[in-house]
Amino acid sequence: MAIKDILTLVDLAGKQHAAQAALDLATRTGAHATGLTVAFEPVVPGFIAGPMPADYIEIARNQALKAAKSAGEAFTEMARKAGVAAELRTAEIITGGSAEAVLAHCRLTDLVVIGQDNPDAPEPMRELLIETVLFEAGVPVLVVPYIGGSLKMNNVMVAWDGSPTASRAVHAAMPMLQMAKKVTVMIVETGRRSTSGEPGADIATYLARHGLSVTVDVVPRPGSGVADAILNYVSDHDVDMIAMGGYGHSRMREFLFGGATREILASMTVPVLMAH
Repeated sequence: MAIKDILTLVDLAGKQHAAQAALDLATRTGAHATGLTVAFEPVVPGFIAGPMPADYIEIARNQALKAAKSAGEAFTEMARKAGVAAELRTAEIITGGSAEAVLAHCRLTDLVVIGQDNPDAPEPMRELLIETVLFEAGVPVLVVPYIGGSLKMNNVMVAWDGSPTASRAVHAAMPMLQMAKKVTVMIVETGRRSTSGEPGADIATYLARHGLSVTVDVVPRPGSGVADAILNYVSDHDVDMIAMGGYGHSRMREFLFGGATREILASMTVPVLMAH
C-alpha cells in the first residue's frame, strides 16, 4: 500500500528528529503529514486529602496547552519550509492515564512516526505511547532515534524470523523498501526453521518479485541475544533503517522476561519500522 497519510507525534522540546523524518518521508511519497501535539494534564496526587484549588488545575492545563501549541508552531514552520501539505492537531490526556485520545488520531493514517525516548530530555509517557500505538492503533510505527536519524535509504534491513509480526512489518515497509538502493534480509540463526530450503529464500523471492535487489545474510545468534545481533549488524554494515516485527510475545511476557523489541527500542541508532 502506498503511503499517502503520515502522522507524527511532535516532541514538546528538542530538535524534532521524528517530525523531520516524517516530513522527509512525506516529501518523497507526496503524502499528507499531520503533526499531533499532546497536552499532558497533571495528575492530582492521591495523598492530598482536600480538593485541589480549581485555579491550580486550570493553570497547569493552560501550561500544558501552551507547551503543545509552541511545539505545534515549530512543526507547522518545518512543514512550510519542506513544502509538505500538513495540518496540526492536539490531544489532551492525563499524565499516566489512558492514551485513547492519541490513539483516535493514529488509527486512520498509514504510518505513525514517533521519537525514541530521550533519557537526557524525556518526554512524558513516551515509552508507554510507543507501545500503546504499536499494540492498539493497528498501523505500523516508525521510531526515530533521539540522536537523529535521516532516511537515507541506501541500505534498508529486514530483520526476518518468519513470524506474523515480521510479515506485517515487511508489508508495511514495502514503500520504503522500494526507495532503497539495497535491501538486506538479516536472519539470526536460532536452529529453528519455519520453512524448508535455504533460510530467507522465501522472503528473498517475494521481495525480488517486487523488483527489489535483495541480499540475505544469516548470522549466528550471540550469547547476549537477538537484539544484540541486530544492533551489531546495523553498526557493522551501515544499515540506514530496520523493518521488524514488534513484540512477538505478549507485552507482559516481554516486560517480565525481556525481548528483542524492548532492547531495540532502548538502544537503537537508526530508524526502526515496527508492526505488530
